[in-house]
Amino acid sequence: MNKTPTPIENANVSAFDVMPTPAEIHARMPLSARAEATVSQGRQLLCNILDRKDHRLFVVVGPCSIHDPVAGLDYARRLKKLADEVGDTLQIIMRVYFEKPRTTVGWKGYINDPFMDDSFRVDVGMERARQFLLEVNELGLPAGTEALDPYGPQYYGDLITWSAIGARTTESQTHREMSSGLSTPVGFKNATSGDLVVATNAVLSASKPHAFLGLNNDGRVTIVRTTGNAYGHVVLRGGDSGPNYDTVSVAVAEEAMKKAKLPANLVVDCSHANSFKKPELQPLVMTDVVNQIRAGNKSILGVMIESNIEAGNQPIPADLAKLKYGCSVTDGCIDWQTTETTLRETAIMLRDVLPTRFA
Repeated sequence: MNKTPTPIENANVSAFDVMPTPAEIHARMPLSARAEATVSQGRQLLCNILDRKDHRLFVVVGPCSIHDPVAGLDYARRLKKLADEVGDTLQIIMRVYFEKPRTTVGWKGYINDPFMDDSFRVDVGMERARQFLLEVNELGLPAGTEALDPYGPQYYGDLITWSAIGARTTESQTHREMSSGLSTPVGFKNATSGDLVVATNAVLSASKPHAFLGLNNDGRVTIVRTTGNAYGHVVLRGGDSGPNYDTVSVAVAEEAMKKAKLPANLVVDCSHANSFKKPELQPLVMTDVVNQIRAGNKSILGVMIESNIEAGNQPIPADLAKLKYGCSVTDGCIDWQTTETTLRETAIMLRDVLPTRFA
């Protein structure tokens, strides 16, 4: 009796769908002069803040994730106007997240499933993500994102000003290696448990040269050799034991970085465990951070806020026409009015303090 042999390779793979190469995507949507200037200037300003040459606080603010590019650009235009208004005190970077790491299962983001119907047209999602980033940068608004897929930066990394490594991947060697070659400053979040050691170790690791398998612009697997990233920093996002943005937690983080012989450069994520996943508490976290800076803190150089046009979040309905405009389909966000109020008040409270902060 003949039996079909059991495959010993790709046993659980149903298909290999060909992706356009990074070079092909870039050729279809080339970097414009305006976008290039936004990225170049944004990165330099951010490096200046991390080097304490620019006294301003940087703020990564925007939707938890992008799922509707029309609403996303509506938000971006509003944010650009606000960024110009508070730019003497706050360096605004729009949060533009296309990839969502899941604890179990769920929608993995605009690149992975742009049609939100489990068709997983990554080829379409990648192209649309790049187009969205082009439009945001052409407004003169820098963009920040989470670097999750190691191949993603080859497709759109030239349009990113700030990168984050999430709490679930900070301990990953793959992401530390990738970060060592990124052209942006990189914020490493503490672990979901609240552990800071994994984040400080990640900053140290990413600052060193690495060699690893990666993708070049022509779509070939290559040995990537990096020089190390000098602008890694720690993002405090709270953990299983609760928030970690208070003065004691910040002092502990400063000591941990000092022990690791790293600059005490910290960013406070006002969302996630720091707000107990209640978006309406984010402005209170921001107020606490502002008060710490006014009281003399010199280590908190940036903050993160999850914000959208409408407050809260919504499940993804079977009929996508029923999606509420400008409302998150992942984590809950504060609405635009609250965002404006929070950032304007922050600028007012810090305007007289920041210029002499590092004097």
